Amino acid sequence: MMTSLPQQPEKHNFLPVEAIPGVLLMAAAASAMLIVNSPLADLYHAILETNITVGPTGGGIEMKLAYWIKNGLMAVFFLFVGLELKREILEGQLSNPAAAALPIMAAIGGMAVPAMIFLFFAKADGYGHGWAIPAATDIAFALGVLSLLGKRVPPALKAFLLAVAVVDDLGAIVIVAVFYTEHLISLHLMQAGVVMGFLLLINHFKVKSITAYILLGVVLWVFLHQSGVSGTLAGVLVGSCIPLHDAYGQSPLLRAEHSLRPWVLFGIMPLFAFAFAGVELSGLHAYFTHPITLGAGFGLMMGKPLGILATSLLAATLMKAKLPGSMFQLLGIACLAGIGFTMSLFIGALAFKDPSLATPTRLGVYAGSVISAFLGLFILAQALPAADKIMVTDEEDETAPFIKPEPDYEA
Repeated sequence: MMTSLPQQPEKHNFLPVEAIPGVLLMAAAASAMLIVNSPLADLYHAILETNITVGPTGGGIEMKLAYWIKNGLMAVFFLFVGLELKREILEGQLSNPAAAALPIMAAIGGMAVPAMIFLFFAKADGYGHGWAIPAATDIAFALGVLSLLGKRVPPALKAFLLAVAVVDDLGAIVIVAVFYTEHLISLHLMQAGVVMGFLLLINHFKVKSITAYILLGVVLWVFLHQSGVSGTLAGVLVGSCIPLHDAYGQSPLLRAEHSLRPWVLFGIMPLFAFAFAGVELSGLHAYFTHPITLGAGFGLMMGKPLGILATSLLAATLMKAKLPGSMFQLLGIACLAGIGFTMSLFIGALAFKDPSLATPTRLGVYAGSVISAFLGLFILAQALPAADKIMVTDEEDETAPFIKPEPDYEA
């Protein structure tokens, strides 16, 4: 119900809590940039290239530290994403098919148009394999930037961006599984299938022990990694099996999501950025017109808003649905969806194994994400009502979508 009094003035904290994950990502990326352009560069690369073996002697898995971060720790990130996806589908923004149709269509357009722009710039030069780099949205970063506008942002616009980003992540997961699997070993794939069967079985019986799912998830990761499929997909599969409610009415899913949130937002994502975001500035000018740089940059800062805006208008017209805000506001939100960063860097690392292509990939992702952030912030600052003009609703949730209060469950 709408009250008759204007909103009370906000307390102007130096930095909104919701923005901290995005700031940490930028700080980690900036630190990597400083180090790779300093006398510590050789030490930085030597540490990331260090071989680490996990498992029994003679039968363990040996990978460079950088690959453990990309394939191991990012599996935990994808577990967190899988939990968020399941929650949103079962009881969140995507649980109502009619309400979910608009952001789903918008997300599809927001993935397709950037991919086409990337191919326009890069396919002729043989770099078309990276077409999915600008297709994803970094949820934490995008919502962190949006939080800088405080309570000026209507809940409907915030929910729309969250839903689009969630569908984007789902699309990115499918893309990684289908298009970035180089070879398959059927025996290990069948072994992974057996483990997945056990996960589905304990899900059927609503087993509430998170440890049971994690242990099976580790085995699933090993078999998927050995089969040729990205082991990070094990995280999503485990997340999809953890029940929302167990036989006692508690929520293992919310418990797991709440426990993982600080580790993912404040640990794994900044660490990934630190390991994969460093760009050497010497000779950087030679990459400004590189096809990958142009494809990733323009795909994020132009393809995302064009795709989301066009398909949103089309879907709203066909379904006679109401848009979550004005055209100008929707454009600002669509620009923020062009902040690819973590997911774009991750897909870029999968798409191009050649170290010489890391610089144009990272430069394009940086440029596209930063410009998208500033464009979105500027447009929304002009399009949204001033803080003292906003009316407070009794039902409004003042908590940002990805900063959840501790769930109510028994220990």
